Amino acid sequence: MSLKIEHLTGGYTGVPVIKDINLKIKPGEALGLIGLNGAGKSTTIKHILGLLRPQKGSISLNDIPLLMRPTEFKKQVAYIPETPVLYPELTLKEHLELTMLSYGLDENKAWNRAHELLKMFRLDDKLDWLPIHFSKGMRQKVMIVSAFLADTSLLVIDEPFTGLDPLAVANLIDLIKEAIKNQKMVLMTTHVLADAQLAISNYAVLNNGTIEIIGDLAEIRSHYGLAPDDPFDKLYLALNREDNGNA
Repeated sequence: MSLKIEHLTGGYTGVPVIKDINLKIKPGEALGLIGLNGAGKSTTIKHILGLLRPQKGSISLNDIPLLMRPTEFKKQVAYIPETPVLYPELTLKEHLELTMLSYGLDENKAWNRAHELLKMFRLDDKLDWLPIHFSKGMRQKVMIVSAFLADTSLLVIDEPFTGLDPLAVANLIDLIKEAIKNQKMVLMTTHVLADAQLAISNYAVLNNGTIEIIGDLAEIRSHYGLAPDDPFDKLYLALNREDNGNA
């Protein structure tokens, strides 16, 4: 039982953006995927979601291969995108009903969970609202509620802290911790390592389409020659120096 990415090479129109990526996440584990813009994080996520077809390699989740059984695979995955995607003509309540229908959830249990999540993110009095009335942060909260409502094996979370207020960030971190405790798998991309480290212990560093190191932040700091008390921003400066050195 795990997410396995094996020798994944892929990108767009035949040009590889990621090259020979190998990752494994087991139940109860969370992995942070970090790197500069253009390193291949979004491309990796699009492959996991089945939006891009690999040029080489394979992706499986709980022994279900994405290419051979895409519907079964995708039913085990919930996704929180960096930019919220909502249907303008559907209310918040209808968005949640669509999530329940898509994942085949028990309606009574799902609504009990939904009300907990809605109250947590202060959306419980907005079930009849349309997306046009939501701020960017509120739209992001709708995506978070929908993803954690789905109760899937794998959560893919892309730059989730953008636009969230400090209370919502704290609530999201608590939900990620709860998911890990409940033996879910979490893959998260973020540049905000100060927040991410509260829920995630191991990271994979993508640079120029390849994974340079997988480890905790102490191991990553050591790999790039950073002091234990250096701010996380220095990691990105080190990656940028490597990029310029390889150019």
